[in-house]
Amino acid sequence: MAKHIEYEIQYLKGVGPRRAEVFAEEGIKTFNDLAVYFPRTYIDRSSMSSIAALAKILKNDNEENLRNVKFNEISFKKEYSILGKVINKKLTEINRFKKILNIIISDGSGVNCKIVFFNRADYFDKAVEIGNYLVVSGYPENDKFFEVNFVHPELEIIDESEQELYQKGAILPKYKLPDGFVKAGINQRLLRKIFRDLISSKKIILDETLPESLLQELKLPGVEECCQILHFPDNFQILEAARYRIKFEESLLFQLSLISLRKIQEITETGLIIEKNTENVKRFYKNLPFQLTQGQINALKDIFADFASGKPMNRLLQGDVGSGKTIVSMIAILAVVDMGYQVAFMAPTELLAEQHLHTFEKFFEGYNINIVQLVGGQKKKLRDEVKVSIVSGEAQIICGTHALFQSDINFNKLGFVIIDEQHRFGVSQRAELIAMAKKSHFTADIMPHSLVMSATPIPRTLTMTAYGDLDVTVIKERPKNRKAILTKVVYEQNRDKVNDYIKSEINSGRQCYFVYPLVEKSEKMELKAATEYYEELKEGIFRDYRVGLLHGQMLWYEKEVAMREFLDKNFDILIATTVIEVGIDIPNATIMVIEEADRFGLAQLHQLRGRVGRGEHQSTCFLFTKNHFQYHMKSAKIDLQDRKAAIIRLKAMEETTDGFKISEIDLKLRGPGDVLGTRQAGMPHFKYIDLITDADIISFGRKIAQNLLKDDPKLNKVENIPLKRAVKAYINSGKEFFGIA
Repeated sequence: MAKHIEYEIQYLKGVGPRRAEVFAEEGIKTFNDLAVYFPRTYIDRSSMSSIAALAKILKNDNEENLRNVKFNEISFKKEYSILGKVINKKLTEINRFKKILNIIISDGSGVNCKIVFFNRADYFDKAVEIGNYLVVSGYPENDKFFEVNFVHPELEIIDESEQELYQKGAILPKYKLPDGFVKAGINQRLLRKIFRDLISSKKIILDETLPESLLQELKLPGVEECCQILHFPDNFQILEAARYRIKFEESLLFQLSLISLRKIQEITETGLIIEKNTENVKRFYKNLPFQLTQGQINALKDIFADFASGKPMNRLLQGDVGSGKTIVSMIAILAVVDMGYQVAFMAPTELLAEQHLHTFEKFFEGYNINIVQLVGGQKKKLRDEVKVSIVSGEAQIICGTHALFQSDINFNKLGFVIIDEQHRFGVSQRAELIAMAKKSHFTADIMPHSLVMSATPIPRTLTMTAYGDLDVTVIKERPKNRKAILTKVVYEQNRDKVNDYIKSEINSGRQCYFVYPLVEKSEKMELKAATEYYEELKEGIFRDYRVGLLHGQMLWYEKEVAMREFLDKNFDILIATTVIEVGIDIPNATIMVIEEADRFGLAQLHQLRGRVGRGEHQSTCFLFTKNHFQYHMKSAKIDLQDRKAAIIRLKAMEETTDGFKISEIDLKLRGPGDVLGTRQAGMPHFKYIDLITDADIISFGRKIAQNLLKDDPKLNKVENIPLKRAVKAYINSGKEFFGIA
């Protein structure tokens, strides 16, 4: 590859040394760097809403209600752009320190739009003049005075030189404007001028990474043509082709990087050989009081194939609540223990670690296996005893929390690491535990097997990206004796009927959960609290029944006692907070009542619902919300988008129990970062791919990556050399993710 001259951006017309420093803060130092600073969106007259059309959309949104909305069709947080002429403006002084600027614009559609600025009102008053043409972009709402209004939108004045282009139907690019750009006076108009000068300079030399055969096969534009189209497209057809190209290329590089690193791992790392039909495994199968589902059998086939490969297993086991993942893991655990290795089982909470301890003790009774627990809340003497048993190898199965990977813990031939509810841990924590396991084999250079389990179904795009370094097994069936949980959205006006139903179920021997959003009543939040309603229900409507209380502020052993009492049927009703979201199995509990259900997240609602339906009896989940929910949610205190999201969550819960459908809806509602949780440090960062909308591109990139490596495992063919260089650079630029994965 010939060495290209890298032209410094300060020498580009309209930039200069001072602005070059601002660009450098965004990593833009050369002409080539600037060339790939692509627009985030475009101004297009043909696709832009008129103010009247936008008013109609907003009106329809406000008339949405719980019964007529289709949860799989609605969109959220949609940004709209309109173009109009400033016909009036007024700067009002509220007090010495605060002013409000109202700007009225018209586009001749019969409806006017109001723009409001509370901050920097003086600045916008000077910048915007009556007669200016404005492009307004943001999240509009309506009120009783104006059918369309924007508060602090992104504003752009279309100057005379661009008005002519716009009137002719030109597509104008809009770039991301970081704070540094704004402070330095770098606006959209200046950026477009700089990019025109950049393109006309003919000094951009971008290396093509995709093989020519692939470009022709997929009919993709070359890299330099793609660059020019993205900055100044002639029409949307070629723009979409260019957008597809950069997204596909990013997906391809990501997948090639993951697959290549996995191949290196398979070549360089040694795993333990674990037999599948050990004596205890055969005994366990024989004594099981139920038949395994086909999904469980397939999962075990995948796990034991990994065990027999001589390579370390890195597998994600997904299964909805109650699908039987724990039994699968227990069979694998027995095989590893029989081969003389330790097993670490990490759970997100002490209560759940305690449950797994008791489950293992129950199922492994008589197997002569030493099971210990290691959690943060233990007394020092007990903890020291457990640490000694771990380092000596006496402890064979260690159930614990994040305490498992603290620096003072030394394992002895730790061969199998299981992480339950992986989304509650960071990928870096997983890596730490695996590194400790590797160290525990002393002289042998052996990597442990690792199994990550999740009862929170993970959307397909996240499975291919954030968990892309793992092989994936999915258990979709529920055990044969389990019935689907009935879910109903109910209102305060239905309270008496629901209470009567609860009493009849308890009189038949069943048990019930009530879940509240808060532990104690808050003056700031008008939400129901567990402690308050515990007293009210205990002394009121359910005074003839035994009522218990469980919340997150209780000490761990108090929580354990409360759950144990409920399990032993000493309570008919358990009043709780979301602390039970990940909790022990109570097969006899058949009713879940979730109060203020509109205030809970979708994944959380699904997890809470999964606390029932674990036995043979029909279970029901009641989602309580205010009377006339659709009107209550129109409160001025509640954002339109939040209202729509709440409606979707409740509607989705009522219409499906499929956790994988739930997860896809949740991804659209919250975005990938929130779905994975803030603990997921090391999640891959994409410049162009949208994890919500680009599932097909991600999947296709994976398929092409697999085909390329099958044909050319090391990418050493001449036409693949540029792609190989790009993959190496991509891995180096993403060490935060790839170094962990």
